[in-house]
Amino acid sequence: MKISFVIPAFNEEKTIEPLVEAIVLYSQPYSIQIILVDDGSTDSTYEEMVKMQNKYPEAIEIIKLRKNFGKSRALSAGFKNAKGDIVIMMDADLQDDPKEIPRMIKKIEEGYDLVCGWKKHRQDPWHKKIPSKIYNWMIRIIFNINLHDINTGYKAFRKETIEQIPLYGEMHRLIAVLAHELGFKVTEIPVEHHPRKFGKSKFGFNRFFHGAVDLYTVWFLSKHSQSPAYFFSKRGLIAIFIGILGISASVGGIYLTGEQLRYIFWGTISSVFVAMGFLTIGIGLIAEILRREFSIKNDNTTIEKIIYNKENKKSE
Repeated sequence: MKISFVIPAFNEEKTIEPLVEAIVLYSQPYSIQIILVDDGSTDSTYEEMVKMQNKYPEAIEIIKLRKNFGKSRALSAGFKNAKGDIVIMMDADLQDDPKEIPRMIKKIEEGYDLVCGWKKHRQDPWHKKIPSKIYNWMIRIIFNINLHDINTGYKAFRKETIEQIPLYGEMHRLIAVLAHELGFKVTEIPVEHHPRKFGKSKFGFNRFFHGAVDLYTVWFLSKHSQSPAYFFSKRGLIAIFIGILGISASVGGIYLTGEQLRYIFWGTISSVFVAMGFLTIGIGLIAEILRREFSIKNDNTTIEKIIYNKENKKSE
């Protein structure tokens, strides 16, 4: 069995060598592929990667991106080149302990498709831990998924699992949710977590906004991707109904009281509701057309197994 490691790195020059050495040590006796992705580093991270490739030429591959595209796109580039039966993603900052690798592989061998490394005793400052706890709590509630550390950067999965999951924006944080929604078996194990010793954290408060947008996107896609017309049409019809009621009330008010200015104003507002309702329904119809066109070309239904009948077996 072959294990592929995908490790995105941005300005982590001091951690590359000890990380690679530890992965090699704890991955025995498996055949390994270590994919180091330089996400536009401005220090000597790439040179350190080349040095380690010279030391382990049969194990290490390097992907150098032209600029800093972000973790999701760096991971996606690495996943496309992964050849292993099991793929393990890790951060390059040495906070994820490579000694947990055998335990994660064993959990996959038990029959799971994705294993998250739960940082049960997270060694990070409070301004990273508290938002993460809130974010994970929200995801557990919204998606009914029983994981403590959903956005962990330490995950192991079967190759076919990650092939079904598109990565963009900050979607790497929601890999476990996307896998869960596709019907894959997802679990977690507690792993040892270390404080950062080298470099600087890439954590920023703008990630709160990005994370919230991606969370809503995944929720919408998981609930309404198969029937967007229903989602938009329901809301459009409600807006039209409210608008018609408002217009009717305005016309009635003018007729009964003779007062025009106030009721014309409310009638105009109600007309906007009607227009917005029809526009929303139109968006739903366009979304439905696009969904059907996309579904014909890209069916992402995940099939666990196919049991052929005797006639198909004979024709193989």
